Amino acid sequence: MKSVAIITARGGSKRIPRKNIKPFLGRPIIEYSIEAALQSGMFAEVMVSTDDEEIAQVARKAGAKVPFMRSEGAANDFATTAEVIEEVLDSYERIGQRFEQVCCIYPTAPFVTANAIKTAMMLLEQEKSDAVIPVVKFSFPPQRCVVINDNRLTPKWPEDMKKRSQDLEPFYHDCGQFYCLNTKSFQEQKVLWMKDVVPFVQEESSVQDIDTLEDWKIAEMKYRILKGIEV
Repeated sequence: MKSVAIITARGGSKRIPRKNIKPFLGRPIIEYSIEAALQSGMFAEVMVSTDDEEIAQVARKAGAKVPFMRSEGAANDFATTAEVIEEVLDSYERIGQRFEQVCCIYPTAPFVTANAIKTAMMLLEQEKSDAVIPVVKFSFPPQRCVVINDNRLTPKWPEDMKKRSQDLEPFYHDCGQFYCLNTKSFQEQKVLWMKDVVPFVQEESSVQDIDTLEDWKIAEMKYRILKGIEV
């Protein structure tokens, strides 16, 4: 099947300015996503969707294509990832290119590997599902969470507080790294979380949200440990 990797990298990051090309251990962070996509060997095209010319230049230098710039409507603070993907697919169709599968990869996902992308894309084909999404198990059972009422801690679900961890249902959350999508299903449903989603379970050591500068520092520390990089 003909597949495209879409790396979404707008220029207007607020919490971490210029986040998508900020150096992560000496390299623009977007390079990690581009490199993993290229090395996976799964895509006819690895492209970056951006509204920012500096990001576009970094992307091209790293080996990705930027065949068209993102529209203003798909680059504002309220635009969804699904809307960006839809715009990219529509833009390709206008120049006569169609893809049966899409892998949307976030530009701030340095822990993503070529092997993970390849495995997930192959799983999408094997399962004939709408999507394959990487997830990770919550490290602490959410059923034992507490809330603060009138400056006092209160169990949210008292009935679960005395249960053994192994007796509680495992809960998972989205890794926030990439999404493998069947194009036909996506164009019909227009959301990432479609009706038939296959999980791709990841280890906690290979997952890190990067939304704040503190997250960034933690991610660099985890990456050094994971890769055996000395400080």
